[in-house]
Amino acid sequence: MGTTEMRRITLWLFSTIAALVLLFSYRTSTSGTVGTAVAATAPATQPTSTGATPTPSAGSTPSAGSTPSAGSTPSAGSTPSDTGSSSSTATTGTKTYTGSTVSTRWGDVQVTITVTAGKITDVQVPVYPSGNGRDQEINAYALPILTQETLQAQSATIDTVSGATVTSDGYLQSLQAALDAAHLA
Repeated sequence: MGTTEMRRITLWLFSTIAALVLLFSYRTSTSGTVGTAVAATAPATQPTSTGATPTPSAGSTPSAGSTPSAGSTPSAGSTPSDTGSSSSTATTGTKTYTGSTVSTRWGDVQVTITVTAGKITDVQVPVYPSGNGRDQEINAYALPILTQETLQAQSATIDTVSGATVTSDGYLQSLQAALDAAHLA
């Protein structure tokens, strides 16, 4: 064997080993846990006062694996109506209003607002598209922006989030239903 032939064999061997390492290190499953890049941006969840499904909250810190599954709906006993529903706490004058569930191209969206003395004090999104990693990534970015803008504007007159137009439109429709139920503008 000559030197050239030995170099070809060595190159072939290293190329084969590199290809096998890459092949076996590639993740093929999209179910289960979310990758660290997506998990680091997933919205944190908090239970609502109505006992509904955990929801991302405005200004919350992200935590891995905390997003509800695709098609999640509020738990039994808190079924929203088309005009929105409400619950209240008599001692504080705080009321929670749930907007209608809006079906979008990528999944359902539902908004819940908490109103104290005629002012929106909290916004939750118990239902939103989260069926795959891309949905989770988009909504981990968009929902905190939408909820923060709602708290600042105190109305549904807010901008949609670029790159999350479908979710933004569903959010705005559900938010308007919650505002209507609360008799706010």
